[in-house]
Amino acid sequence: MPPSLLSVAEAQTHLFALGAPVPIEVVPLRQAAGRWSAADVVALRTQPTTDLSAMDGYAVRFDDLAGPLTVIGESAAGRSFALPLAAGQAIRIFTGAAMPSGADSVLVQEEAVRDGDTVRLSGEGPVRGGNVRRKGLDFGAGETLVATGERLTPARIALAAIAGHGTLAVRRRLRIAVMASGDELVAPGAALTKDALPESNGVMLAALLADLPVEVINLGILPDRLDAIVAAFAQVDADILVTTGGASVGDHDLIRPALQAAGGTLDFWRIALRPGKPMLAGRLRDTVVLGLPGNPVSAFVTATIFLRPLVAHLAGAADPLPSPRHAILGAALPANDHRQDYLRAATHDGRVAPADRQDSSMVRTLALADCLIVRAPHAPPAALGDSVEVLLLG
Repeated sequence: MPPSLLSVAEAQTHLFALGAPVPIEVVPLRQAAGRWSAADVVALRTQPTTDLSAMDGYAVRFDDLAGPLTVIGESAAGRSFALPLAAGQAIRIFTGAAMPSGADSVLVQEEAVRDGDTVRLSGEGPVRGGNVRRKGLDFGAGETLVATGERLTPARIALAAIAGHGTLAVRRRLRIAVMASGDELVAPGAALTKDALPESNGVMLAALLADLPVEVINLGILPDRLDAIVAAFAQVDADILVTTGGASVGDHDLIRPALQAAGGTLDFWRIALRPGKPMLAGRLRDTVVLGLPGNPVSAFVTATIFLRPLVAHLAGAADPLPSPRHAILGAALPANDHRQDYLRAATHDGRVAPADRQDSSMVRTLALADCLIVRAPHAPPAALGDSVEVLLLG
């Protein structure tokens, strides 16, 4: 690898060092979804708090199953039977209802015949202790249910609720300012001249961040003028500033000089990555700056492996990096060079095949992809049927 190029892993480490997680706030459960827990979520109660019936039927003493049994009452969820069960007795019981004292098993209603207040076994019956959910089956009070830094998924929100929580500690939402640069760019849907190009990166990045706890601030399109970009940088009030375009070395690539002219600092530039080598990162006052390439595919790939993990890091994720999966290769691949490659690929018949053309300007190819094949630097040739690492695309 040329000494001037950082590896992807090195660049991610550098990027995370540019900012610490944002402050903590306590929010209602309905506002916590999709964030990362800022504290361990510990059970405030035991679930279930007592033995419960797992089926509709009759609560009985296993030793009395031969019957006949006298039905002396009923237990339903929220309305338990208060008296103990004596020999030869049964309680009509419903799923989720508390087991009465003295009962140890549930005879399901499909294996019971009832005549008035008398019930008899008509099938094989339960095993001893059968069809009962024991106290603490799910969890006990004091257990850690969600660790600090874990994502608050819908299931974990439900778990926190049933564990007795109405609020959770999370990191506040991040403010992300997004701007594009380029004289050729116009807003999506605007009238086009022969030299104009619809700006697609802004809406793409907003969509790519839609499931994260962020507020996206659209700063629009800036011309290729140093003074205009510096002036825009001076007004930024955000946790992360994302620029697209202008990060390379051409005469119209002004993000680096504008960052420095605005009083910012450049941490790194140029990564051993394909697509997206000219990405840069630095700081501008209290803001982490991420300069993504202008080509849409390059912007998408770098946002996937740098911007989304940066958001997760600042939002308190214990493991902010994307999780690769393994897939079976549907076409042979040549050996790789010194750059880490992210190939647009699609799944067919259970195998992943890279697109024939990988040009970083081809948005349609990206739209047809459902994953990125990750090729490490200097990876040897891969044959049809080999296992490869992929990042799944939503």
